[in-house]
Amino acid sequence: MDPNVLHNLSYGMFIVSSNMAERLNGQIVNTVFQVTSEPVTIGISVNKKNLTHEYIESSGRFGLSILEEKTPLSFIGKFGFKSGRTEDKFKGTGFLKLSSGCPVVTDNTLAFIEAKVMKKLDCFTHTLFVGEMTDSKMLKTGTPLTYAYYHEVKKGTTPANAPTFIKEEMPGAKREVLMQKYRCVVCNYIYDPAVGDPDGGIKPGTPFENIPDSWVCPICGADKSQFGKEP
Repeated sequence: MDPNVLHNLSYGMFIVSSNMAERLNGQIVNTVFQVTSEPVTIGISVNKKNLTHEYIESSGRFGLSILEEKTPLSFIGKFGFKSGRTEDKFKGTGFLKLSSGCPVVTDNTLAFIEAKVMKKLDCFTHTLFVGEMTDSKMLKTGTPLTYAYYHEVKKGTTPANAPTFIKEEMPGAKREVLMQKYRCVVCNYIYDPAVGDPDGGIKPGTPFENIPDSWVCPICGADKSQFGKEP
């Protein structure tokens, strides 16, 4: 079997959030879909190991923030590669706390949805939560961030706990190399000189060696010393 066929399935990029009493947490997800229209129900897939899963189980609700295409990698890294068990992801982040207590992120967000969990399905490593929409609002107009755009244009990587994680994305895969690429050993982000890091002020065509020492991985914040040459 060729797992790369799975890259042809289309996904978006979202933040799913929830709460346990006054404690808040959120994470990046890509497996989100509308299940029915009457009533409006939304399905999401969340890894059982994640803190957000624990909070959804506790509160019975989840918030969904639809990210815009220009969302910085650093913002995605904050919610996708950091753990709410060690840091407050909502510190310095714009969000609303709805009447139910459920939070929704508003930074880099086109619209949000809140849903009350109606059903859940055990899916091995993940739980599929199906919730009925209880609140929603458009915040701005724009283009939603797709999973394909995140990978192909922003050169983002996939956390190991994501339902769409494929082992072949890890080090060892053969790639066409025009200029030497470097991989972050923490989150597997690849710095491609041809692309640079525009969000971080690094212009396309900048070799890794010419990046200032103060530069850090746009996804996880690792410094240059934690990058190695990509074969």
